[in-house]
Amino acid sequence: MTVLMRSRRWQAALTAVATAAATTVVAVVMASAPAGAAAGTGVGYLHTAGNKIVDSTGATVRLTGINWFGMETDNKTFHGLWSTNPWRGQLDLMARLGYNTIRIPYSNDALKSGAQATGINDFVNPDLIGLSPLQILDRVIGYAGDKGMRVILDRHRPTSAGQSALWQVAATPESTWINDWKALAQRYAGNTTVIGADLHNEPHAEGTNPNATGACWGCGDTARDWRLAAERAGNAVLSVNPNWLIFVEGVSCPSGGLSNVWDGDPSNDEDCGWWGGNLSKAGAFPVRLSVANRLVYSPHDYATSVYHQSWFDAPNYPANLPAIWDKYWGYLHRQNIAPIMVGEFGTTLAANVDKVWLQELMKYLGTGVNGMSFTYWSWNPNSGDTGGILKDDWITVDQAKQSILQPYLIPPAGGDGGGPGTPTPTPTVGPVSCDLSYRVVSSWQGGFQGEATIKNTGTSTWNNWTAAWTMASGVSLTNAWGGTVTASGTTWTAKGPDHAKNLTAGQSATIGFTANGPSTTQPTGVSCS
Repeated sequence: MTVLMRSRRWQAALTAVATAAATTVVAVVMASAPAGAAAGTGVGYLHTAGNKIVDSTGATVRLTGINWFGMETDNKTFHGLWSTNPWRGQLDLMARLGYNTIRIPYSNDALKSGAQATGINDFVNPDLIGLSPLQILDRVIGYAGDKGMRVILDRHRPTSAGQSALWQVAATPESTWINDWKALAQRYAGNTTVIGADLHNEPHAEGTNPNATGACWGCGDTARDWRLAAERAGNAVLSVNPNWLIFVEGVSCPSGGLSNVWDGDPSNDEDCGWWGGNLSKAGAFPVRLSVANRLVYSPHDYATSVYHQSWFDAPNYPANLPAIWDKYWGYLHRQNIAPIMVGEFGTTLAANVDKVWLQELMKYLGTGVNGMSFTYWSWNPNSGDTGGILKDDWITVDQAKQSILQPYLIPPAGGDGGGPGTPTPTPTVGPVSCDLSYRVVSSWQGGFQGEATIKNTGTSTWNNWTAAWTMASGVSLTNAWGGTVTASGTTWTAKGPDHAKNLTAGQSATIGFTANGPSTTQPTGVSCS
């Protein structure tokens, strides 16, 4: 399977451009919630209160998530579905590591009638065969909700060909952009797993001033003013689904154009930042939405593996970083204007300066539920400029990155199949008994994929269940999802995942697995404890 590398272009800070012109792991650490993180991802729909995101009860919620991309590319669905790690296994691992939110990029091409998803390993993901990109998205959202996770949808590209400075291009006019958002808002209305819309990814400058053609902020030109476009799209979304949060990124240069760094006059050079990362004008020109308490600002910030900004060379680095973040977007949080959710940040960690940047950014965002929210870029290992939390096998965790993020993660709380925040039923006392039903989903020469469904046949709740059975000699376990399966000789032992570790009387849980060997024999001797 060909792994598609994600190509990105970045807007350098103008100060950095001017300077350049003048000078020609195998281990997985389980997540533990910081003090005060009991709220998890909250209950019901979310809204804002000052600089906080709160749930339907008013409890503070902090989103500590991850980006899983691919639906914006030619594949039109999640990358990594070609690997030996099934789609449910990916979500299980995200939740175990402590990521409570998934930001899902898409392109408008993936939403078109007749769009086809490609790059799927049919043996590992047989339940996705023949599904459209939107139907696969439905599956992922459904399982994420079972685990108590939240989902943010991100319009990442107008077409699968690439990103754009403006929210509209010839193939995808503004009307299509807005209508597609309204269709998604309607599709997931009432589903509290999906909490909002990141309206357009990384608006940025194009052209040299005074002939700017890129996204500006507060310039008043309806064809280029990203703030005004965000209002139009955000209000259209809220007219269909008033419960969603509206995530609005920044621009790169507020004028929408690049300064002329060749004129020899640096006083005319505008202060610019990362694509989508400059919200310096949002205080003076705020986004005005028709429904109160729905606006979240969502800047992006990156390390030298993406672009070597001038501030990385400052003599007082990294002490200079908080002032830079304050200037571009942090002031919105500090002045209690609106919540911040840093939608993208990431690094290969190839250079020590990047490790320092990541450590300092996490400290700046803070800990516990009162810190700023974020979704790390990315889950995918095939992001060309940052790599991912996973390594190339889509199973092994990059522990160097995960160990920096770990203290700041708030794992999803709740999620027993009834949606985010649903409490686990209160257990009762009674004898434990169980049943196992088994089926072969698919087979091939030398191996097969199976499903074992464990049913609580007793009269009371079965807490932290474990089931064991005997498989035929010569069958060896490769991987599993939907729970944990281990094998010792012919004895296989399964444990339930977090969202189904407690089974009430009559309730079942299904675990899938891939194995080497013949698929013709049935498991025997099931026992439970």
